[in-house]
Amino acid sequence: MTLEKVKALTFDVFGTVVDWRSSITREGEKLAEAKGITGVDWAEFATAWRAGYGPSMAKVRTGELGWTKIDVLHRMILDEILARFEITGLSEDDKKEFNLAWHRLTPWPDSVSGLTRLKKGYIISTLSNGNIALLTNMAKNGGLPWDVILSAESVNHYKPDPETYLGAADLLGLEPSEVMMTAAHKGDLKAAAACGLRTAFVPRPMEHGPDREVDVETEDWIDVTSSDFNDLASKLGL
Repeated sequence: MTLEKVKALTFDVFGTVVDWRSSITREGEKLAEAKGITGVDWAEFATAWRAGYGPSMAKVRTGELGWTKIDVLHRMILDEILARFEITGLSEDDKKEFNLAWHRLTPWPDSVSGLTRLKKGYIISTLSNGNIALLTNMAKNGGLPWDVILSAESVNHYKPDPETYLGAADLLGLEPSEVMMTAAHKGDLKAAAACGLRTAFVPRPMEHGPDREVDVETEDWIDVTSSDFNDLASKLGL
């Protein structure tokens, strides 16, 4: 199958478009400096905060929790890991502001330029588990040039539920085969492909830092594999 029918690219965001680990580490270090917090490995803290993401969403997907947006889930995880890392003395306002660190994640170096190129030939949209306010603020903060912001919140289903991918295609007025899911994570792409979407794999070897091995190999079922968004634009003829 060719990719001539593809009209829109949807993007996973955390890890694919933005560098959450470095961003959260930096935000933690700023908080520590402001509040006199010592003895915390903020990269480890960032990893722990992110590690709570999947299990929290699973509680929503299985019905243990009603629909709960990511901002709320992030805060639930934060409260748990503040205790685990023995961080005390933060006010409620401090915690609220720190939770908004996820709204300020920094794009990978190629993200803005690559998305700008891709935007010339395709509708470009988020398709993230992040809530709409979070993704909007992140786009404003990082200069991400989305045409539209779609989210799990748009359909009240978290990826990898089929409703998320099919709902995005429907909201864009397109058939699933006219949408290409773009992600650094094969699980996301496999779920999208199962719904009839096309797939672009853009691995981010540094997502989890320099000490964690990341799968960067292409596979036959993936439509396009690229080193970054500018490479993806070139492979799509832009």
